[in-house]
Amino acid sequence: MEYVSPEGLRLDGRRDKELRRLNATIGVLQSADGSATFEMGNTKVMAAVFGPKEVEQRSLLDADKAIVRCEYSMAIFSTGERRRRGKSDRRATEISNVIKNTLEQTIMLELMPRTQIDVYVQVLQADGGTRCASINAAFLALADAGIPMRDIVCACSGGYLDNTVLLDMNYAEDSGGGPDVVVGLHPSLDRMVLLQCDNRISIETFQEVVDLVSEGCRAVAAFMREALVEHIRLMAASQQPRG
Repeated sequence: MEYVSPEGLRLDGRRDKELRRLNATIGVLQSADGSATFEMGNTKVMAAVFGPKEVEQRSLLDADKAIVRCEYSMAIFSTGERRRRGKSDRRATEISNVIKNTLEQTIMLELMPRTQIDVYVQVLQADGGTRCASINAAFLALADAGIPMRDIVCACSGGYLDNTVLLDMNYAEDSGGGPDVVVGLHPSLDRMVLLQCDNRISIETFQEVVDLVSEGCRAVAAFMREALVEHIRLMAASQQPRG
């Protein structure tokens, strides 16, 4: 299969260094302390945050900081075909730990000792990049809950197919057999908090992919910042007395 045409267009019509369409909605669940949906192209994820609250399992209590619990799952209907358990459950556990580790580096846990924060992430529709969309949705949900954080945390992915470095791959590209690199970034602090690569790649190409994905992360961060500002503006407008 040809993933990049001679004209430089990908299967979905994008250029090699082009992100998919982004969309976010904040405050989607009344039952949660914070919630959000985040879309990257046809991938759509919902995140819900509960806490900070009393630690449920006393043996896990930390007198110096809050603990984070994270659960990632994929809806049965998320891929258009009924998913089988087993391997998918192991992958869900792995991604849950990746999200948890990324959020623990972002949340100011020391300000909330002896508490726990629960983060639930569910993939509603999957078309590649679910790990990145999950981290982005979780950040927006944490912000909606008023959880103090060191910086925005944003995630994006990229790869290498048809001798071309590609940003933000969809499922068809992700299944092409090339390397998939995931980066999580604190853009204002210029700090990388997540770096994963799931296939062999030369050092030179790897660095090129990481540089491109890092720029993609900064574009995602700018989008999320605007989404948060717009959400706050709408909330302030809704609370003003009607004349």
